[in-house]
Amino acid sequence: MTTSKNHSHYFQDINHLHSTLAPIMLLPLLLTTITGTVYQIVDLAGKKDQFHWLLHWHKGDFGALNLEVIYPFLNALGLFILLFTGISMWLQLRHTSHKQFTEAQSND
Repeated sequence: MTTSKNHSHYFQDINHLHSTLAPIMLLPLLLTTITGTVYQIVDLAGKKDQFHWLLHWHKGDFGALNLEVIYPFLNALGLFILLFTGISMWLQLRHTSHKQFTEAQSND
């Protein structure tokens, strides 16, 4: 009984962490992905000189707020936490649904 409560509490903590961090990390991860992709496209088109500001945004240089030193690490840390919590929730859901399926078959 105690183990079940511990797992339930752990799952709630993981779910809470994931649901709190996901909206916070949405903007930096989208910004990094979009600016990196668009910069690569304009570089391939030979027009990177006109879009050099994209590379600054991609690296975390937002003018008065320059986060170039820590921006990649914050992005990576947030992404790893989201991956860990998302995979943990997915595995818990698979385990729970498999357990319910097995119990339903044993009741038939």
